[in-house]
Amino acid sequence: MLGAATIRARLSGFDVVGLTDGFHHLLRGDTTQWAPLGIAETGRIHFRGGSHIGISRDGPGNDLAKVDRIIAGLREIGVDKLVVIGGDGTGSAAAAIHARAAGAVRTLHVPKTIDNDLDLPDEAPTFGYQTARHHGVEIARSLMVDAKTTSRWFFAVTMGRKAGHLALGIGKSVGATLTLVPEEFAGTRVTMNLLVDVLAGAVLKRLAHGRRDGIAVLAEGLVTLLDPEELARLGAVSRDAYGRVHLGEVPLGELLKRRVEERLASFGVTTPIVAKTFGYELRCVDPVPFDMELTRDLGYGAVKLLTEGGGGATVSLQRGRVTAIPFSEMIDPATRRMKLRVVDVTSHRYLIARTYMIRLRPEDFSEPDELERLAAAAHTSTAVIRRQLEHVTRAHPRVPDGFVT
Repeated sequence: MLGAATIRARLSGFDVVGLTDGFHHLLRGDTTQWAPLGIAETGRIHFRGGSHIGISRDGPGNDLAKVDRIIAGLREIGVDKLVVIGGDGTGSAAAAIHARAAGAVRTLHVPKTIDNDLDLPDEAPTFGYQTARHHGVEIARSLMVDAKTTSRWFFAVTMGRKAGHLALGIGKSVGATLTLVPEEFAGTRVTMNLLVDVLAGAVLKRLAHGRRDGIAVLAEGLVTLLDPEELARLGAVSRDAYGRVHLGEVPLGELLKRRVEERLASFGVTTPIVAKTFGYELRCVDPVPFDMELTRDLGYGAVKLLTEGGGGATVSLQRGRVTAIPFSEMIDPATRRMKLRVVDVTSHRYLIARTYMIRLRPEDFSEPDELERLAAAAHTSTAVIRRQLEHVTRAHPRVPDGFVT
């Protein structure tokens, strides 16, 4: 994106500068941390992952004084047209800068996040998602081979704190045994025991049909559904100065691995489980062609819109056309942050994925033969298996009319 935007701007006669580490230095009053960008040094960076000018997580949030400090710094450098690249936090900052600058710094936001959770029309993907999914699938595929070879399970946790798109995209594409996303538990009281029983039930069902291996793909956002006090009692978290639990530090994969192994042991079943996190290695890998092309379109389009007097919008590719979506349509007025999209668990996309998963379903407890197999795998009676695991089927999704499972 950076290369495409630089090429377009320089060929149009504009100077281009890159802000080193995003807003980090401007927020501290330092207006020296920037570099001129030209075609020679940016023309081929689209082949590589990462950021040519660096990034930071520093942003103004809802602090208007910080927004004004960024604007003042940009004006001192001589910037009157700004392209920001990033997710909901970056996009929210772009909207605030554009509004407070009142035309002095016209701003556009290009949506980039591997979480794919910005609410773009027609479910247009954010750039970075397809690359992260592609490489996540490659890792998961190797784990599946290892799982079958060694007769063990993998619990693979993916990024996606607020939405499960990446986990679902990886799990469905690779044909994972099952995928868990936070959206499927909406309206359900989620406890650690529920997640443990969903996973243990899948292991037992797999055993009932003669397989001792599997892979579960888990969205890290599952952590946000759990009671922080329950996590604290499990010794899985630390707290800040105000006593609040750091949810981001919860080792979800390791915690579930230990608890599921204990649950299976209560049935007399021993299954090796390995926890694996798909984390930062998916963020800075070299892009796949889909994202190379998309960023070329977005970079060109962003500069074209700005040089023609545009601004105050998120740039997206809609049906082959570069489109400016006004910030007023992208920002939630209540939170002053960008609206997020989550996995629609009533969509065919999700229901098809769910159909292929190996996990306990209502019919496993209504069909006598299936229930007998499940009880035999767990070395217990049908009455016990029903009493202990049937509850996990209550969150089974509603199937819309006309959809055949």
